[in-house]
Amino acid sequence: MPNQTPAKEVSDFVRSAVMYQLFLRPFTPEGTLKAAIRMLPHIASLGVDIVYLCPQMVADDDPRTEFWSDRQNASKMDNPYSPYRLKDYYHTDPEYGTDDDLRRFVTTAHSLGLLVMLDLVYYHCGPTAVFIEDHPDFVKRNEDGTVKNGRWHFPELNFDCPELREYFWKNMEYWVRDFDVDGFRTDVEQSVPEDFWEEGRRRIEAIKEDVIMLAESENPLATVNAYDISYGFTWAIAIRNVFIKKMPASHLIERWTAMRDKMPQGTLFLRNLENHDLSMDFGDARWNMIGSPELVQAAMLLNFTIDGIPFIYNGEEIADNSHHCIFANRDHGKNLVIDWSLALSDIGENRLEFTKSLTTLRHGNIALQEGETVWLDNDRPEAVVSFLRTAEEQTVLTVVNTTDEPLAVAVKTECGNIDLWDELLASGVAWRRLPDGTARFDLLPYGYAVLNI
Repeated sequence: MPNQTPAKEVSDFVRSAVMYQLFLRPFTPEGTLKAAIRMLPHIASLGVDIVYLCPQMVADDDPRTEFWSDRQNASKMDNPYSPYRLKDYYHTDPEYGTDDDLRRFVTTAHSLGLLVMLDLVYYHCGPTAVFIEDHPDFVKRNEDGTVKNGRWHFPELNFDCPELREYFWKNMEYWVRDFDVDGFRTDVEQSVPEDFWEEGRRRIEAIKEDVIMLAESENPLATVNAYDISYGFTWAIAIRNVFIKKMPASHLIERWTAMRDKMPQGTLFLRNLENHDLSMDFGDARWNMIGSPELVQAAMLLNFTIDGIPFIYNGEEIADNSHHCIFANRDHGKNLVIDWSLALSDIGENRLEFTKSLTTLRHGNIALQEGETVWLDNDRPEAVVSFLRTAEEQTVLTVVNTTDEPLAVAVKTECGNIDLWDELLASGVAWRRLPDGTARFDLLPYGYAVLNI
């Protein structure tokens, strides 16, 4: 039974937005805010609206490996500083620069028309977090009084403690009020009580009315009151399963339907190929390591034309295929950074222009911002996805071949006068009307069409 609860009302700006994830460590060789500031004009030139900055707060430096996550130990980087194991929530880590550097980052981004979201890590803290000694009840305790460590071997924060809640509400207010940030992505959202996030949103809205909240979860409670966007992994895994692992295209529809039915009606989902988690393991983690340029672009196009918020992971816009590691920085695995020289290669230049064309497509068509996704039947469901999005007086049809084989497909749609269809973006495709009223598409491998009908 689909969830009948309505999702929180979301602004027109958020519905039309494109988000860019900036992870400082692999973003530049320096890995600093100052270096990232120099790159903000590049990000703005893509046509994106929001920069989501991974945690820049002070990381815990405890060298005891039993308090490192399994993933941290397995990375072999020998780096105690995990950006998701924090020591001080009120300052910028010297690895990235200073608090003033962060202020300049936000001010520069705003001058370029970009909003900035920070990353909050409130489920756990580092074992030497600055408040543990003076406030022992800020962390959960075992029956013997020892600190209770959570899933990643880090101390779990105790939200039964009113003083801890106040500490973190003030932390949210601090970054909005003193640094003018525009909202937050929240790590492991569902492991923190929902009433905490609801009160936190109320407080920061009192400072800045149009703040944006992005939940790392597919928690049905999250998007009722506190959050604008759901940052789950179901879609990213499903699109990888279809394009990379060659599962049937119908798998995407199945997973899309499951997400829609689980969450409140109207929930906005993040639509991404990569993020700092999905791109950080060695092997075949990066799309551009294992997929052809045509494959990756077809998948990107799908993310920009289906409902939700399109999301670009840093370097994706130049077809970056370098290894990234969440625990690598200029002192540990310092070569694991974006290969910006790709921007001068044919593949990088083509990807850059394609990315800009996607953001232009998104911003220029109201149906792609507000229209519901309506899946259309076709006679090649194992290979092709086809859907409509309609808003106001506009209807947009998207057809994508998810395979490396050329094929013909008949799409069942009341297509009207096909001669009047307007091509918004297309590659490797021809179409015509059949006598029975369906539309036939001849698609090259990973061919696609986005049409104003």
